Amino acid sequence: MDSPAADQEKGYGSSSDEGHGPAIYEQHKGLKGLYYNPITQVSMLGFVCFMGPGLFNALNGLGAGGQLDSTTNSNANTALYATFAAMAFFAGSVNNMLGPKVTLLLGSMGYCLYIGSYLAMNIHAGAGPFVVVAGAILGICAGLLWTAQGSLMMAYPTESQKGKFIAIFWSIFNLGGVVGAAVACGRNWHSTAGNVDNGTYIGFLILTLIGVAIPMAMADPNKMIRSDGTKVTTPRQLSWKTEIMGLWITLRTDPMIILLFPMFFASNWFYTWQFSEFNGALFTIRARGLNNLLYWISQIIGSVLISFLLDRKSISRRVRAYAGWTALFLMVFVVHIWGYFYQKQYTRATAHQSVDIYDKPYVGRVFFYIFCGLLDAMWQTTSYWLMGAMSNDPSKLAFFAGFYKSIQSSGGAGSWRADAVGVPYMNMFISTWVLLAADLAFALPMIVLRVKEHTELEDEAM
Repeated sequence: MDSPAADQEKGYGSSSDEGHGPAIYEQHKGLKGLYYNPITQVSMLGFVCFMGPGLFNALNGLGAGGQLDSTTNSNANTALYATFAAMAFFAGSVNNMLGPKVTLLLGSMGYCLYIGSYLAMNIHAGAGPFVVVAGAILGICAGLLWTAQGSLMMAYPTESQKGKFIAIFWSIFNLGGVVGAAVACGRNWHSTAGNVDNGTYIGFLILTLIGVAIPMAMADPNKMIRSDGTKVTTPRQLSWKTEIMGLWITLRTDPMIILLFPMFFASNWFYTWQFSEFNGALFTIRARGLNNLLYWISQIIGSVLISFLLDRKSISRRVRAYAGWTALFLMVFVVHIWGYFYQKQYTRATAHQSVDIYDKPYVGRVFFYIFCGLLDAMWQTTSYWLMGAMSNDPSKLAFFAGFYKSIQSSGGAGSWRADAVGVPYMNMFISTWVLLAADLAFALPMIVLRVKEHTELEDEAM
């Protein structure tokens, strides 16, 4: 099926959308064709993250990891994002050496340990240090998982499908948050305690263990053929030194990625205020559970809506990039002007977990929280789409994804540490607003200068 001449091509496979007439391969047929379909594989990738990061998000979204006091959770998240930032910077090299399947497998293991640590703290009140250590280990694992995920998700679609594939992944991934939040909400609906019960943590733990097995059932990326017949190939590197050098070469040959670094930094910063300083600070455990469920449902809606805009074939890719940027700009100001009127009503000293679902103040606040979820999904989806607009090369995209998760996690570590040391809620809220607005200003020159109608072969050079 694969011609020798085509197999001798350069290590990356380019999409036929580029108009350069690359080699076209015959699609697999029958059940094999279904298995090797890029949508099937991206869906499986989504379920890997459903069982790991999705359930982690459901737990974190409850505020304080489902606990009454947020200090241990904030310290664990600080450790997590610090090691995540360090690992993710080099994870592109690890992914290119070990391959995405092994990298995903190793990455998924840390989520079991992390959720198990919260079960341990529910049983033994003094297990807080174990939670922090588990967070640090998860950071290393998450750096591997998200880098492998990003490289595959951006490499499997053609250029005209990237928004669609990101939306498919993001929807399935966030179903983990939805299911986890629904379980937590249901089990704690009549609870008067300030933390979730053991059964919630046990259910999450079982699901994360199932998720560890999924990566080994996924297809070899080297055998994948895109919907337009072009082949996805992952180049084999000669040594770790070659891969580490690839980080520098990527920055040197495509420096416009640096203009997206501030956007990456902000993409986890806002979680601290949303999860712990709004949801965790104001609501009962029942209301927190329902808020969490609606937040992750809104994530699915947000990713689908922005993907329709980013993949709209009736307008050019450059116009779509500007439209996506404008949509983010408007959402940032709508959400934060709205949120400011809530934040000015309470402080760290006066906040009480007292607002319940039947209270009059709940209605406006829960709709605000839904808009926070919409903004998050739109921000993350657009970030991935912009990286995908810069390259179709899985190796280069692995480096981009590593930069993204490393810098994103640096922001997360700083934000959670600020919460742990008691930075005023208003300061955290304003910092979130300013960061998001400023980061869009940094990203705009990259869109103007770097996003083209098609990714050219010279853009792939490393």
